[in-house]
Amino acid sequence: MAKNKSSSSSASRTASAGPSQRQLRVGELLRRTLSEVLQRGEVHDEDLQGMSITVGEVRVSPDLRIATAYVLPLGGKGQDEALEALRRNKHEIRHLVVKGMTLKFAPELRFEIDDTFDRMDRTTALFADKHVRQDLDD
Repeated sequence: MAKNKSSSSSASRTASAGPSQRQLRVGELLRRTLSEVLQRGEVHDEDLQGMSITVGEVRVSPDLRIATAYVLPLGGKGQDEALEALRRNKHEIRHLVVKGMTLKFAPELRFEIDDTFDRMDRTTALFADKHVRQDLDD
């Protein structure tokens, strides 16, 4: 009974504490490898060959079986086409990314548009607003 109590409390602690060190380490390794694969043009798809895609972050599930890559085409143009091409080729990309890695399971790759830059622009615009500026200066 004590075993169940401690495991349930550790599960609730990790859920609220954010990603583990292992998740962060595997996510960063996947991000770098995915970036290299896309940069070298190893994927056999003409749509991806002509695109320069930035991989901003890869978030990995706690069991390391699902990896969500947040991507953005250079200049932000053609987001839908890039996302469609990546999703269409996710099995080949998965094979290329995990080749040479020593993971127990090859994680399922999911792709989403990275909206970090849009959020930063909105925050900058918010701070530039005269009403907010007045509150900050006081």
